[in-house]
Amino acid sequence: MTQAPPTPKAARRQHDREIISLAVPAFGALVAEPLFLMVDSAIVGHLGTPQLAGLAIAAALLSTAVSVFVFLAYATTAAVARRVGAGDLKAAIRQGMDGIWLALLLGAVVVAVTLPAAPWLVELFGASDTAAPYATTYLRISSLGIPAMLVVLASTGVLRGLQDTRTPLYVAIGGFAANALLNVGLVYGAGWGIAGSAWGTVIAQCAMAAVYLVVVVRGAKRHGASLRPDTAGIRASAQAGVPLLVRTLSLRAVLMIATAVAARMGDTEVAAHQIILSLWSLMAFALDAIAIAGQAIIGRYLGADDADGARQVCRRMVQWGIVSGVALGVLLIVARPLFIPLFTGDTTVQDSLLPALLVVAISQPIAGVVFVLDGVLMGAGDGPYLAWAMLLTLAVFAPVALLVPVLGGGLTALWWAMTLMMTVRMLTLWLRSRSGRWIVTGATR
Repeated sequence: MTQAPPTPKAARRQHDREIISLAVPAFGALVAEPLFLMVDSAIVGHLGTPQLAGLAIAAALLSTAVSVFVFLAYATTAAVARRVGAGDLKAAIRQGMDGIWLALLLGAVVVAVTLPAAPWLVELFGASDTAAPYATTYLRISSLGIPAMLVVLASTGVLRGLQDTRTPLYVAIGGFAANALLNVGLVYGAGWGIAGSAWGTVIAQCAMAAVYLVVVVRGAKRHGASLRPDTAGIRASAQAGVPLLVRTLSLRAVLMIATAVAARMGDTEVAAHQIILSLWSLMAFALDAIAIAGQAIIGRYLGADDADGARQVCRRMVQWGIVSGVALGVLLIVARPLFIPLFTGDTTVQDSLLPALLVVAISQPIAGVVFVLDGVLMGAGDGPYLAWAMLLTLAVFAPVALLVPVLGGGLTALWWAMTLMMTVRMLTLWLRSRSGRWIVTGATR
């Protein structure tokens, strides 16, 4: 007897179970990066406003140096998940190993560039004379951990593609705890100041990378996948990541422009901006947990030639994104008296960030849709469209943001410009998802 197809309600339950089983552990792993920065911000913020302003600039540069290569995680997740859907685990892990080797090569190049260029990069950002020395110190030390950070990205992509988001969760918890303890011990216990915060983060990141490598290597040996670097495979991984690199560079340009504009407003404004950006990043990673689940699930469905299942799970994840965005916005407004004093005791900084924080809260439902659809299209391997869409968004955002100080606007106006940016992203992604052109089935796109 042929089994009857599941009812719409049963299908929704199935998709919900899949999303929850991957998204909940992914949330814990995803928030590790902004939590690292939030710990650094909270600890360094009590050293003084110039130190926090220096951290804001260095953190933006460091995040850019790492995040432009986020395709190491996202492209790897999609490619591995497609192979999993097609039933070829050996090829899936082999593809992941190519991504890890690429991460090591890219990390070495970035460190070689960042170390000597640190003072110039800080100056380019418009850091004040009081904040610049702290920014340079933090950037130089933290850059030593970039290869480990990129290995973490690539290894995480392998595990996500294998439908495993629990291992990254456990590693993230351990890394966050180590980072917090090291920061407190080195900043205040050893008296190293902002340098101690940077060293604590480097040590924690290296430890996380070591754990990931042990897990991935064991999996490769179990399935008979080669551990040796393969030139053709590394080149193919790099080529597949180019569109996502363009997309990510455009997004990082948006964030760098926003921080540069805030820096030119003064130390108080850029310090407040750093706190808001840390919170915005935390919520973005929370919403991205659904997107990560989408990358793994969409890739698996398309690899198994199930286009209808991919469409259904896409619709369900958008609903999850909207609801989650509303919840995060409400939570941000309600909890603001509790967390603002944790970052700074400077009342001028607190007064500056409060109105902008409300703007961020209002925009969270928009962010929910953006991150979910971004993840769906990444899972489908639709990188070229994502690149063009983000370039368009940057073209709209840049002139608006740069006009904010010219027209006498403050930090709140800058975050309204950020909301405009997210709205443009939502429209471009929604149009693509409605077209259905992202649906390409098979073990490879």
